[in-house]
Amino acid sequence: MALALQQLINGLTLGAVYGLIAIGYTMVYGIIGMINFAHGDIYMVSAFIAVTAFTLLASLGVSSVPLALLTVLLVSVLFTSVYGWAVERTAYRPLRGSTRLAPLISAIGMSIFLQNMVQLTQGARVKPIQPMLTGGIDIYSSADFTVRLAYSQILIIVVTVLLMSAFTYLITKTSFGRQQRACEQDRKMAGLLGIKADRTISLTFMLGAALAAVAGVMVTVYYGVVDFYIGFVAGIKAFTAAVLGGVGSLPGAMLGGLIIGLIEAYWSAYLSAEYKDVATFSILILVLMFRPSGLLGRPEVEKV
Repeated sequence: MALALQQLINGLTLGAVYGLIAIGYTMVYGIIGMINFAHGDIYMVSAFIAVTAFTLLASLGVSSVPLALLTVLLVSVLFTSVYGWAVERTAYRPLRGSTRLAPLISAIGMSIFLQNMVQLTQGARVKPIQPMLTGGIDIYSSADFTVRLAYSQILIIVVTVLLMSAFTYLITKTSFGRQQRACEQDRKMAGLLGIKADRTISLTFMLGAALAAVAGVMVTVYYGVVDFYIGFVAGIKAFTAAVLGGVGSLPGAMLGGLIIGLIEAYWSAYLSAEYKDVATFSILILVLMFRPSGLLGRPEVEKV
């Protein structure tokens, strides 16, 4: 019972990170109909920016944890949003009128470029930082096991809930959200109605990158180490989460992330950690066999 409760906490924490990255995939797919395979590496870049910022703040003698977290979060979101804008301008916008395969290949090329850029500039070794948030709340204790909710886990879950609520409101209730949905349905007609489609798409990429930046900072605080390969692994998991929940659905992306996080946590604890990815992708296949649009996705209706 105690182990199951601990794995529930660990799974929700991991799933929240996957969900944040998956929302970025979903937003980009919703507006241009393509999966941005460089998105996972944008998350990786943000983690390295966070490590660099934490190291600089420590060298300057900043000892306040809330101030350091807020500063690093702002710096990481700012620089990572610029990376997201650059990816859209270089890898997607020049190929917008071409076949669907061309932007896909371009995004994969951008992913490889970002991986190698970080590897060459930062080195191939893992980058550690000093623990930022230590300690936690003991929820349950027995003779041989203690269930602990770490402060870093509380931070990740709270930030994820707040961002999920904010982005849901942004998409459904604001004028920018209406512009996004208009571009999703008919970009040419949206342009005729005065909506600047290119600017809306660029802002969507920047918002997705900002979410990836938050996930990168949270992971850096939680694990304390990063390397140049984390973007590929997390990107594949987040893409799986987006597909599992339903590509194009923000709540679906978060639900898919939470499901994958829980599967990995429980599978690692009770069965075998080596086969947790097999379990994740097997469940994805089963869901898509019976519900191809995902758990919360809506089937596309072709207009003729």
